[in-house]
Amino acid sequence: MSICTLCPHHCDLKEGSRGRCLARICQDGRIVSDNYGVITSLALDPIEKKPLAHFCPGSRILSVGSFGCNLSCPFCQNHEISHPTELSELKNHSRIIMPEMLVELAEQCIPNGNIGVAFTYNEPLVGLEYVLDASDLLHRHNLKTVLVTAGLAEPDIAEQLRGRIDAMNIDLKAFTDHFYDMVGGKRQTVMDFITIASGFCHVELTCLIIPGLNDSPEEMDALASWIAGLPNGTEIPLHVSRFFPRYRMTDRPPTDIDRVYALADVAKKHLKYVYTGNC
Repeated sequence: MSICTLCPHHCDLKEGSRGRCLARICQDGRIVSDNYGVITSLALDPIEKKPLAHFCPGSRILSVGSFGCNLSCPFCQNHEISHPTELSELKNHSRIIMPEMLVELAEQCIPNGNIGVAFTYNEPLVGLEYVLDASDLLHRHNLKTVLVTAGLAEPDIAEQLRGRIDAMNIDLKAFTDHFYDMVGGKRQTVMDFITIASGFCHVELTCLIIPGLNDSPEEMDALASWIAGLPNGTEIPLHVSRFFPRYRMTDRPPTDIDRVYALADVAKKHLKYVYTGNC
């Protein structure tokens, strides 16, 4: 038995078994990443799509995703790769792109406005080893690195990203423990991750507003107030996004647009930069 220490789940794994993220496996008595170099998604995206509003605006970034996630959000927009029902089939239809080849692809996209690589689509931190190796190599080639993450990782994992990641968009999914219990996470772990990351790279936050779950003005006020209390927290951009029915959460309508704008106004009482998304 070996314990994975990447996130607070601390999965206790037998030889050959996978953690709840599906991406980490016990092999020869060690926890290793089974999704290293396995790329399920690849696109040259506008940087604003990450979303990042204050990091190299107007540029594009080569975005790569693998498989696996250590959360279980019933509204996941990328559940086909985050929680695949047929993992072996997904892997068979994926590309293997080692860090050296990723750098080559990123450089080929420079004439089209590319500034580097974003690790995104699934939860990139469950494939930490690939993120670290690729980021080191990308930086040696003067390319930028971006991480789009839910931030459910232990503090030492956040520290390993120092000097390797230039910008992050981190999901702060809600501001109640009840919500994080529902999606299989820990709010304090995410808050700690945000605190550490905002100390060494550009950070922007996203909150998806789901009717009846995290859409009260009181919760948004508490969330934005906490962000503002971080060092230079009032400068951290917050993206307030509209929910659409998806995956296992089709029991409620899309978020009312007026509610999104109203909650953005609440956040603006504490933060300088608040943006609305999916509206």
